[in-house]
Amino acid sequence: MTGYFDSPWPGEDGTPDRRQAPRRPGDGLGLPLRHTSRATLMSTMTALGGPGEVYLLTHSVLRANLGLPTTAQVERIDPLTLATIDRSPRLPGGPMWPGGMAVHANGDLYTVYGRWAHRLDRACRVKAALQLPINQPYNSFVILDCGLIVTKNLSDTMPAQLTVIDPETMRIIATLDCPEASIARLSAVGNTVYIVGVQSIFRCDWTGDALHRDPDWRHDYVGATRQSYGWDVVLALGHAWFMDNGRHRYRTSMIGRGVSPTANRLIRVALDDARDHAAIEISGRAGGSITNPPLVDAARGIVIGFDSANRFMRAWRFDADTRALSPLWHRADFGCASHMVLLPTSGQIVTNDYRRGGEEVVLLDIETGAEQGRTRIGGMTQGVVFPSIGWSNDVYWCSMRRVARVFG
Repeated sequence: MTGYFDSPWPGEDGTPDRRQAPRRPGDGLGLPLRHTSRATLMSTMTALGGPGEVYLLTHSVLRANLGLPTTAQVERIDPLTLATIDRSPRLPGGPMWPGGMAVHANGDLYTVYGRWAHRLDRACRVKAALQLPINQPYNSFVILDCGLIVTKNLSDTMPAQLTVIDPETMRIIATLDCPEASIARLSAVGNTVYIVGVQSIFRCDWTGDALHRDPDWRHDYVGATRQSYGWDVVLALGHAWFMDNGRHRYRTSMIGRGVSPTANRLIRVALDDARDHAAIEISGRAGGSITNPPLVDAARGIVIGFDSANRFMRAWRFDADTRALSPLWHRADFGCASHMVLLPTSGQIVTNDYRRGGEEVVLLDIETGAEQGRTRIGGMTQGVVFPSIGWSNDVYWCSMRRVARVFG
């Protein structure tokens, strides 16, 4: 994590291995749950800078429906009221897809949205910009321990390309063509990048002057099945964890929007030997689909998977010695679809439940699945993007056209 700013949540999912947990664990959320919210353009994520600093990334979308270039914007918002304190100009992006934002160890903000990368100061003023080489949206980035930024175009047909950016000069210093297309966002540990392609998962190492694909670590998770591609991968407990059947028809929610006729699966691949792998169905129901990663509580050995299309969540206990998953609990008729937040000290997870045509943020006990509280934050769309913790035992929740602060 030496490439990221020293804050509790400097980038998406908290850390580049996508643990979805704060770097400095605090207390859990109090009860009853309450919220403050405001309308936005398309909210993607929040991230924390210095004490009291909260940054919000949004983007436009209507222009994309007309085939026109879209833009992104970064705001520094009040940590309690969510009011705008500072705001960047509209940042050029081009083709639309939710991008990414992080606070770098050098203290500046970086965004990747569309086919553009931007460097901003913490007052949201643009310092530098870089147009990326392929005319496709780039779906966010990871910062390596060495400080370099690695991003990738989103592609479901042509092979994807990794692009390495020097954060100081904002110049491309290396590229590497992947062996296949890739939809999922990148994950990283140290200076190693993990890529979920549309057929297999593989990894690349930064050696000091170039990225090199590891020829001995790759797993074809689709094989001869009728599964579709996987989404973002969590790196925890010595394994890579992700879910498949990522192709879907999301509109205002993920419910009933699966495309593949099969059930979606949780997939495990050992980091020390890709030949050690397993896949397990989550709900067992036809048309299962997701658009995000599972959640792994490494301290408790608990893995959470879900099937957004069929409104289902399941937890397993993972035995590190036998590498077996044992069912722990499940929740049916539970509309979760977003990235989550793990509060490790209290053993709570913050997730969403889309019901009665609206978004609700829900607090669950990770050991039992018992519901501890919920609050309806408003908005007609189901969130599929990135929450973060806040500074005052609270959580920020992005839900497409809203951002909310949830607290007890």
